[in-house]
Amino acid sequence: MDTLLDALQEGRLFELPENDKLDALQFLAHIIEAFPEVPAGTDVVGHVLKREQSTNTALGMGWACPHARVPFDEDLMCVIGWSPTGINYGAPDGKPVVLVVMYLVPGNQRNHYLREISMLAKALQTYPNLDSLRGAKDLDGVRNYLLDLIDVTKETAGPDVRARMIRLQAKPAAIGAVPFKDLTNLIVEPVTIVSGPGIKPVALSQNPNLVEWLDTLSDLIEKMDASGVYQNSNWRILRRGVVNYQGGRVVHDCLAIRVAQNNLAKTK
Repeated sequence: MDTLLDALQEGRLFELPENDKLDALQFLAHIIEAFPEVPAGTDVVGHVLKREQSTNTALGMGWACPHARVPFDEDLMCVIGWSPTGINYGAPDGKPVVLVVMYLVPGNQRNHYLREISMLAKALQTYPNLDSLRGAKDLDGVRNYLLDLIDVTKETAGPDVRARMIRLQAKPAAIGAVPFKDLTNLIVEPVTIVSGPGIKPVALSQNPNLVEWLDTLSDLIEKMDASGVYQNSNWRILRRGVVNYQGGRVVHDCLAIRVAQNNLAKTK
C-alpha cells in the first residue's frame, strides 16, 4: 500500500469539514484538482461523482475508496479524509464511513491501483484492530491507526514497502521536505460570498487576508457562475452551493484552497 504511505508522508490526510457524502467527495476531489501534477481543467469532481452514481465505493468497516480515472500519465496518488462522526455513505454493512481514501488513477497506473485496492481489502479482512479507528480523537490518532494497518501488510508487501515504512516511522521530520506533492501546509478556508444586482459582492471569512484579496476581484461571481471555480496563482475558490433570496440576492457557500507561501515557492 505504497500510495497510502505516500499520502501520510506528504501530509494528504485531512479532517473532513462536513459529514455529508457529497460534500466529502467534492472536498477531496477539489484538493486533488489543486495538485501541481494535475493538468488545469481536469474535472476530478465530475469523474468521482459519475463513478459513485454507478457504483457505491464503500468497502464496509468504515472505509470508502472512490476514485477518478484520468487519461494522462502520472503517479498513482490519493488523499485521505477523516470524518470524526461518520458519513452515511450507503455502505454494504450499513456502518457509517469514517475514512474516505480517494485515488487519482492515471492511465498508466491502473494495474498499480488494482493491486493497491486488493491489498487494502485484504488488510481490512485481517487487521485485528479495525474498530479502534472509531476511537481516534484527532488526525494524529488516525495517522497512527493507518501506520499500524499498513504494518500488518508489510510482511507480504515486499522489501520496498517495508523499507519505506521504516523510513517514514524513523524520520517524521522529513514530512515537510517533500517537494511538489507536499501538502502539509495546505490551507482550506470556508468562505461565504453574498452577491446581488447593483451591489458589490461581500466576502465573509475568518481569514482577513483572504477577504482583502476577494474584495479586489471584479469577475469573481461571473467566473463562479460559469464554472463554479475561481482560480489564480494563489487561491482556488470552489463554490459548493448557493441559496437564492428575494431581490436577486445570492449566498454562495465556498471553500478557498491554497498551499502556504513556503510551499508555493517550490511549486512555481
